[in-house]
Amino acid sequence: MMSFGVTKNICGRSSKQAVRLGHAAGLSLYQPYIIGVACPATVRVATISHHLAAPRQRPFVASTRTFSTTTAHQLRDVFPPKDTPFVRKTPPAWKHPGYTEEELLSVTPGHRPPQTVGDWIAWKLVRLARWATDLATGIGREQQVDMKNPTTSVVAAKPLTEAQWLIRLIFLESIAGVPGMVAGMLRHLHSLRRLKRDNGWIETLLEESYNERMHLLTLMTISEPGWFMKTMILGAQGVFFNAMFLSYLVSPRITHRFVGYLEEEAVHTYTRLIREIEQGDLPKWSDPGFEVPEIAVTYWRLPEGKRTMRDLFLYIRADEAVHRGVNHTLSNLKQKEDPNPFVSEYKVGQEGHKPNAALKPEGYEREEVIGVEPPSAPSAPSAPSPKAYLHA
Repeated sequence: MMSFGVTKNICGRSSKQAVRLGHAAGLSLYQPYIIGVACPATVRVATISHHLAAPRQRPFVASTRTFSTTTAHQLRDVFPPKDTPFVRKTPPAWKHPGYTEEELLSVTPGHRPPQTVGDWIAWKLVRLARWATDLATGIGREQQVDMKNPTTSVVAAKPLTEAQWLIRLIFLESIAGVPGMVAGMLRHLHSLRRLKRDNGWIETLLEESYNERMHLLTLMTISEPGWFMKTMILGAQGVFFNAMFLSYLVSPRITHRFVGYLEEEAVHTYTRLIREIEQGDLPKWSDPGFEVPEIAVTYWRLPEGKRTMRDLFLYIRADEAVHRGVNHTLSNLKQKEDPNPFVSEYKVGQEGHKPNAALKPEGYEREEVIGVEPPSAPSAPSAPSPKAYLHA
């Protein structure tokens, strides 16, 4: 088994020389794109094959380091196993509930129209973030979908490449785990200082954050960012964490709506990615021999025969759909007193009101999952006070 690496400098060096070198070694190269606006970036491609055969005859064997900005001599396992005298393996803190085939395929992009001023602000902030991400990851106009229906349309004139998808997904997942952690932390502290129960919100929010981190760890076994993207992630996390912290202190309702809109974009992104894989626009990931990393098999408990990149992104998309429905629903509830309907036990005969977050993109209204509170009975007229008789 032999491994070849080709480094292609996007800004400044001759790209033809790198391409000729790649073809001489029998490699098929990803087309790299600029990671940031007018900033240099290098993309290292490493492909492993059993022999130097013709490209059409050589079987494709997936490498654990298919796309990386790391130089050849620094190429390494992102998560090297830690050998300790006693501990063999650390299981996930939250076991994934799993999905049926029907649930995976029933997820579709959706959008909740803004109904209040807070909804409108949250929606516009998400759209601004989407525009900035497209600009920073080099998404051209021909690669964008119908901007009149940006959250539901997944058809574009030109598909993204594997390299573009990896840059985009890693950056997005690196900050997607922030909102749940911030909200869970603040609700935890609120419960402590107010000496009150939280009614199940904390666990759901922390599990959401954990789930998003598992998305990132899975993608990191396929691609390792270089110093430039790591710097971008560091800055984005610092800004996003503090913004979410202040936002949740001011208005938890608007913050959950913002996260709901953010997850709408995530469902849209993965739906488009799955579509391009199914159409063969991403040949590496469309290849049945490109199996998902072991960390994904363990966390999602992927069955045999369902371990392709398409299967992996179906699971991740379903996770994002759950987060979308959960946050839109939580935004519709009374923040300080309503229980979390997604983990609550319902009364006998009311089990049909328990929500399924993945199936309702716009979330559930309060009366659908909590119920309409009966009007309070009129109080009996009180007896007149002695002073009333004196003044009569």
